[in-house]
Amino acid sequence: MKRKQKIYQNEKIVMFPGTVERLLQQGHAHAEKFEYQEAIQCFQDILQYEEMDEHTLHVYAYCLHETRQFEQAREVVESLLAQGPSQYIETMELYLSICMELRDFQHVQQIVRSLLEENVVPNSSIERFTSIYNLSEKLLKLSHSEQSIEEEVTEVVLSLDVFLHLPVYEQLHRLQSLSEMNVRPLIDEIRTIIETEEVHPIVRSVALCLLVEQEVNGDLTIRKFEQTLTVNPMTLPTPDELPVTQSVKKIVNERLEKESSTLEMVQYVLTRHILVTYPFEWFGASAEKVSEGYIHYVHSLLGQEISDESETDNKVMELIQQLEKFSDIPEV
Repeated sequence: MKRKQKIYQNEKIVMFPGTVERLLQQGHAHAEKFEYQEAIQCFQDILQYEEMDEHTLHVYAYCLHETRQFEQAREVVESLLAQGPSQYIETMELYLSICMELRDFQHVQQIVRSLLEENVVPNSSIERFTSIYNLSEKLLKLSHSEQSIEEEVTEVVLSLDVFLHLPVYEQLHRLQSLSEMNVRPLIDEIRTIIETEEVHPIVRSVALCLLVEQEVNGDLTIRKFEQTLTVNPMTLPTPDELPVTQSVKKIVNERLEKESSTLEMVQYVLTRHILVTYPFEWFGASAEKVSEGYIHYVHSLLGQEISDESETDNKVMELIQQLEKFSDIPEV
């Protein structure tokens, strides 16, 4: 693989103490909140001062990928791979994903073939790399045909056998890229993703939101956390418009009116958790109990004194902790 020009600046400039640490903290915080453009700006500012560590470079490349700055992302990852990163397989998967976006299918095949022949890929990842190879082969054939390949490519990628082998962040990216398209020709593939329990809950929610936003008519049966619900996207509210969710946000805003930092954190956690459970809403818990639970949860995270702890519903607290685990997207 040809090494690109080094992405760091060699000239050191005078900085205020703590500048890089502050930018690093802000960059990672933005990335965790999916504020990719803001994260990119922080990382680019860091590069004016010094080189970044391996993990930060990986996050920087991922943010570039998510904002569809694929050429820049490729350059960053190629530089990272040239250094021999400790997380080599994860970095290589990101690189292959970028190359797929750039439709460099032949290059993807060459790399995967070489990795498999050299026994570099661990046994746990062989199936995933084989799927990437097979997908690139299919897309390469499609790209050589006279057909308009956009829908063909999307249909192949969304087919469940291929989709399940993509990293979660890549599954989300594929679905989010459909937001400006007419998804009706892909309803069967999207329906299967929504109704398959093996797919990450947030991914299924994003797929469902696609159908809701485009008012697609037809019943779907969704099972999450051992609960089952049949819904019709045409009449289903968006996550923010669900009735219990609106009540919870109102209560939280009123009770934390004088605690701005706590309120901001509660709102952030709520947004993530709503997407995990959608179209369910805390599985029957009242808005009052849910609000108490989230305020209690965030107070405990901040090390603040908790009043009226006995009033907090233990089942709600267990659910919040469970949702927190599922709201953490791998590879971010």
